[in-house]
Order: sequence, then structure tokens, then C-alpha cells
Amino acid sequence: MVSFSNAAITLATTSDIPALLVLLNSAYRGEASRQGWTTEADLIAGDVRTDYNDLLRVMQTPASVMLKYTDPQNEITGCVNLQQRDNKIYLGMFSVSPQLQGGGIGRQLLLAAEEYARNLNCNYIYMLVIAARAELIAWYKRNNYYDTGERIPFKEDDLSGKHLQPLEFMVLEKELISKTH
Repeated sequence: MVSFSNAAITLATTSDIPALLVLLNSAYRGEASRQGWTTEADLIAGDVRTDYNDLLRVMQTPASVMLKYTDPQNEITGCVNLQQRDNKIYLGMFSVSPQLQGGGIGRQLLLAAEEYARNLNCNYIYMLVIAARAELIAWYKRNNYYDTGERIPFKEDDLSGKHLQPLEFMVLEKELISKTH
């Protein structure tokens, strides 16, 4: 059983997919996402970031977990997917309900992701961020993530919406220092 120092953060299960879909899609796409500061609505058209089958596939990937942040009313208001890849953890699908962004939930999830990675003896945690998202990249840098210099093309697909400009991913990474040192 995985547990975290923050009791509001637990492992999501496939029964959480409907609530996770609402969260992920509202945090990234469409008008609802504009309530927060992490919207991609000006970069990618549409209201869909992911769907049931895509999220199920991610959650069922070997060495993949989805952490959820649950508020006192038992509503999922934040999530992050973590996938172990050798001695690194890939961090994706990081989302906080748009109306709650800026309130510390994201920071708590980021700390839990790093705690999870350390418990697996991983040395690094990394993510892909759309390079045009300067404000979000600055937030990650304030949390000690750095630009590796690697860029990956962001190809359009039938699921996640039409790009409104050419997009690429920036790879951000953080070296994790064991708390035992």
C-alpha cells in the first residue's frame, strides 16, 4: 500500500476515471480552463484533453500510477500521473481544478510525486511541457526543475484538439536528492 505524508493525496483507481476526465479536460481545454492560469485553450482548440480509453490505457500502463488530491467533500480536485522508467519518473497529466489553481494543491501534488519517486529510489523526475507556456515553465523552475535543452515535436492527434500554432515540448527535469543524505 502506497501512502503519502499528505492524507488528501492517494492513489486513484479506474473507478475514479469519470471524475478524473472532468478534471483533466476542464483544466486544459475549453472555456472552463480559462478560470485557471494553466489553460491551453489559446494553443489548442477543442474541449477534450483526454478520453476514457486514453486515461484507462495510461492508468493500466506497467509502472504507472495516478495520484489524486481529494478535498474534504471527497471531490477530486487535482491529479498527476507518474510512470517509472528505469531510475527516472515521468510526470504527466498534472492537473488542478481551474477555480482552485494558485491555492497550493499543485505544489502538494508535486511534492507527493517527488516523494513517490524517492520511495522507488529514482534519481530524477521529468516532464514534457509545451514550450510556449512561459508562465507554467517559470512555476516549474521555481520548484527546481530545469530545462534540459531537449525539444520534442508535439504532433496533432485526433483526440486532443487542433493546434492553433506550431507547438513543441520542452523537457524539464529535477534531480532528486534522497532525504537520507
